Amino acid sequence: METIDGIAIFPIISFVIFFSFFIGLLVWVFRTDKSYINHVENLPLQGEE
Repeated sequence: METIDGIAIFPIISFVIFFSFFIGLLVWVFRTDKSYINHVENLPLQGEE
């Protein structure tokens, strides 16, 4: 692997993609309206409408 030029950039790119997704998900969770969370939380318990 060390003979391939530029191979060291792939772990860095992977980390940046993972970290960005994780931070984006945390921001979405904290900014989401609590009534929406309660609605989605109860969806499996609701019968046919």
